[in-house]
Amino acid sequence: MLPWKRVARSLAALLLTAAVLVTPAATAQAKAAPSSGWNNYSCKPSAAHPRPVVLVHGTFGNSVDNWPALAPYLKKRGYCVFSLDYGQLPGVPLFHGLGPIDKSAEQLRAFVDKVLAATGAAETDLVGHSQGGLMPRYYLKFLGGAAKVNALVGLGPSNHGTTLNGLTNLLPYFPGVGDLLSKATPSLAEQTVGSAFLAKLNAGGDTVPGVDYTVIATKYDEVVTPYRSQFLDGPNVRNVLLQDLCATNLSEHVALGLFDRIAHHEVANALDPAHAKPTTCASVSG
Repeated sequence: MLPWKRVARSLAALLLTAAVLVTPAATAQAKAAPSSGWNNYSCKPSAAHPRPVVLVHGTFGNSVDNWPALAPYLKKRGYCVFSLDYGQLPGVPLFHGLGPIDKSAEQLRAFVDKVLAATGAAETDLVGHSQGGLMPRYYLKFLGGAAKVNALVGLGPSNHGTTLNGLTNLLPYFPGVGDLLSKATPSLAEQTVGSAFLAKLNAGGDTVPGVDYTVIATKYDEVVTPYRSQFLDGPNVRNVLLQDLCATNLSEHVALGLFDRIAHHEVANALDPAHAKPTTCASVSG
């Protein structure tokens, strides 16, 4: 193998490792675990919470390991809560969210239709972590999702791409590594700054009419960098920085979706803005 190819493969491995290391370590075990009461297709939305909530995991995640705290948190508050698996590549067990993002959006469309049919609701709300906050925007913009979605809440979403703390800035110096990355993990390549996918998605504006958008970010995010690239522009957008609500919050990318109760309090506010309560450091006990 030529030296530059060895370096290219090493760099690709480094990028993949960086993503894997910030994924919950218990993926294999969590995959087999019960979903603790969510994904109950007999659940009927209440008058207080008339829309089911669909949780959309991030890259390398799945429908269980991303939501051990947020799904029960919302279920306890009276929501019908559902989560899906998407983006699995052939021959890659356990890990999801790796396939082409447009194809994953098609899987989300089918899942939302299934949830709406089961619950009898006219619309749903989507809450996504990382890629799970980005991918639904393709569904909303290109696959008719805006007619079926009231709100999209993104926790650390890769809305305008990531440099993985500058690692992807090295790609131009290693010819061929971009192609290797695209073949190995299409969604990771599509989430890098400057990708053709992001150019298409963000052309003409970040949002579509009729949907409310909330982005919840942390300044300590080490995966979707710089963190302000997560924020959206457009009408019906609320961009939230956790440290503006609680200056002592130290959560990074994974914690944002996995267990940060302050972030989860803001999710609840976004889902029911008419009954929103101020989010502070004390919200960790809420």
